[in-house]
Amino acid sequence: MQLRHSERKRAKIKMALQGSAGSGKTYSSLLLAQGLTNGDFSKVAIIDTENGSADLYAHLGQYNVLTLSPPFTPEIYMKAIDVCERAGMEVIIIDSISHCWDYLLDYHSSLAGNSFTNWSKVTPMQKTFTDRILQCDAHVIATMRTKQDYVLNQKDGKYVPEKVGLKAVQKDGLDYEFTIVFDLDIKHFAVSSKDRTGSFMDKPEFRISPATGQKILNWCNSGTNLQEARAKIKEAKNLEQLKMLYSQYSIWRELLEYDFKIQKDTITSNEILLNPKAFSTNGSTTHD
Repeated sequence: MQLRHSERKRAKIKMALQGSAGSGKTYSSLLLAQGLTNGDFSKVAIIDTENGSADLYAHLGQYNVLTLSPPFTPEIYMKAIDVCERAGMEVIIIDSISHCWDYLLDYHSSLAGNSFTNWSKVTPMQKTFTDRILQCDAHVIATMRTKQDYVLNQKDGKYVPEKVGLKAVQKDGLDYEFTIVFDLDIKHFAVSSKDRTGSFMDKPEFRISPATGQKILNWCNSGTNLQEARAKIKEAKNLEQLKMLYSQYSIWRELLEYDFKIQKDTITSNEILLNPKAFSTNGSTTHD
């Protein structure tokens, strides 16, 4: 039994794309997979529950398709993941996992007895399914359908109804299990609502491309450890560099909070020594 420093070696990304019908989840997933495999679609598999939508983009390359039919039980999804793993797939796209949640809701409603206590029969099934995704020895991109609604937006002096996505059709809080979650709108623009890599959070909306997948792959392959992170924080020369590291190491913020505070104080103190006139006696900047 021995303590060791935490370490992120070559990681396998577990990410989700959520959006309404027509937002481009399947297509965007394939573009991400293209980047994650350096363009080798033979290492990409789609577990398709969307009535053959996976085949609509065959022009991109010869990826693999595994079509599922109802009922969309957690077990059938897990068997499909097993098939993809045994085939040596590097990226597994599950399109979509919303059908699994629909099945579990139907199963719950069919159970006799107390509705609240019956969740004790459903929750373990959902957890087993989620754990299988997270423990998969491949990159996993899971798509989730969002409930649709319409809002009125003003355009050329007129109010035009526009379709927007709302809550994902899946168990509440499932998005917290993924390293990255991209939200897609009906115009196929993406924003990150969760990002432990620090690469996409708080960035303007953008179109997903193979370069997005390549960027994620580089993060997965970079590998780093806590000691290296602490060394980089200590080497930060200014607050802007420190801010970038704070975003980069978001997954370790609680462990590194003290390191960030010490270096921030050090940088601020050095700036005061170099330019004392720029600061007032209480530490706040002054203006001429």
